[in-house]
Order: sequence, then C-alpha cells, then structure tokens
Amino acid sequence: MSPLLSLLIQAVLSPLGLLATFMPRGLELMVGPILGRGLFLVSRRRSVARENLLRCFPEWGPSKIDHVLKKNYEHYGILVFELLHLFSPIPGHYLRYVKRNTHVMGLENWRAAHAKGKGVLFVASHLANWELMVSGGALAGIPITMVTKHLKPEWLHRKIEKSRNSTGVRAAYEPRTLPIIMRALRAGESVGFVLDQYAGPPIGIKVPFFGVSVGTLAAVGTLSNRTGALVVTAKTFRDTDGRINICMNPALDLGELAQDEVRTTALLAKMVENWIREFPDQWLWIHRRFKNIDPMV
Repeated sequence: MSPLLSLLIQAVLSPLGLLATFMPRGLELMVGPILGRGLFLVSRRRSVARENLLRCFPEWGPSKIDHVLKKNYEHYGILVFELLHLFSPIPGHYLRYVKRNTHVMGLENWRAAHAKGKGVLFVASHLANWELMVSGGALAGIPITMVTKHLKPEWLHRKIEKSRNSTGVRAAYEPRTLPIIMRALRAGESVGFVLDQYAGPPIGIKVPFFGVSVGTLAAVGTLSNRTGALVVTAKTFRDTDGRINICMNPALDLGELAQDEVRTTALLAKMVENWIREFPDQWLWIHRRFKNIDPMV
C-alpha cells in the first residue's frame, strides 16, 4: 500500500469511527443492509462469493443462490458498522460496545475445560463477527490469545490491537506464533483459532470441506496431543435483534484421535461446515477458500 493511500484511509476511518461511536445499534441494523446492497452492486468479490456458494450448495437453484448472496452482502454492510467501532477515538467505547452487543452461552463448558489446567484450544470461524466473538469471550472472563495475522499498514495494526487489548484480548501473530501459544497453554490460558480459511502447507493439510479436499489449518489436533489442552468449539451467529451470540460447546473427547492430525482436522472442519450450513448468509463467502482443491472420490 502506498503511503498516500494509507494516509487517505486513515483520514477516512478516524471520523467514521467517531460517527459509529454515537450511532444507535438499531440504526446500524437498519442502515447496514442498505450499505450491503450498495456493496453488492460494486463489489469485485461478488463473483468469488457466488462461485463459492454454487460449489457448496449445488442443490440450490439460481434464485436461492442469488437470495443468499444478497443477504450475505447485507450482513457485510452490518459488519462494516460493527468493525468501525474498533476505530472509535473515545477511550473505553469499544469495550462498552462489545458488552452491549454480545451474549456468551455455554461458558460452563469452557470453565470445565479450563479447570483441567492444561489450557484450552478454541476452534471458531468467520461467522457473524469474529472480532466481537473473541472480545465477548474475553469480557466473559476467558484469558484468550487469538492466532491471527499482523495487519498492514502499521497504524491500522496498532489501532485494532489497542481496541482488542481494551477488552482483554491478546494476539499471536503469524508466522512466529508457537512460542506465544505454548506460553499461554502452559499458564492454563486459552488460545483461539479460526478453521475456515485456506491454509496451505506446511501449516495446512487437505481434508474434506463441502465435498472437496482442501487445505485446512492442522495445528489444533497436534497442539492438543502435545500439550493435553482440551478443544472447545465455539459457534457464532448474529440474531434478529443484532446480538452476537457465542455458543461454546462441551470439550471434545478426542482420545486417540488427537494423535491423527488428518482425522482430527477433518472432524473440526466438518463441525465448521455444519455451522456455515446453519447460517449461510453470515459467513465470509468472499474469501477464496477453495484453492488447490482435490475432488472427493
């Protein structure tokens, strides 16, 4: 990104963050879909999203594909307003926004896994709003480190990191994540992974996902087997009132399966696929998930 473009984006995001600070949630939920419909008309990623939907739901007719695609872009419009709160210049605003708009269910499942003292490995996805998901969990009392990418430009990274930190979220940035992950698990804390993005070798292996074999992050089973950390899956969705619901399931009993990274990764990928099937309009269909795929025989 050129320095001029970086400055331009910063100049735009700062006042938009201030505007979002004072926007009622009801207005976000009303204007967001309108913005999303506008994005649908101009987005260069629309063809990627359509191709992904056709691949994953071949049984749907053209009318249903188009309907879900448009609803998906309405979701992106709401998501834009939600993410703008990360750029609020008002101290403490993002924390208060997260508190108002997230609801954690199944916290007792995390507590039971946490009580084992070996740490917890969360498996989640890009359903609804992943930023509100991890911050909502942190505000519920979970000491969480998210595994993610270092953003560019640097001012953008620092701004988002500051908002995440305000809610208690820490991060391990690729590619040097392992020392931070191991430190968190040794302290009995939790580490969060999203398992729905393309991951090629060496960090990814090919497992079934929506009927094809595609590169998927394989770290979770390996880490669980190595450290004894329990795996807790967390489904996220936005309800009709706009609340981001974070549903934590009981820890998986992997047993000997944890020693087989292919079977473990396939199991987790299938769970993520089921969540997406349940809330197809709230997933990140514009991501190029299906690269270097192999047909399932």
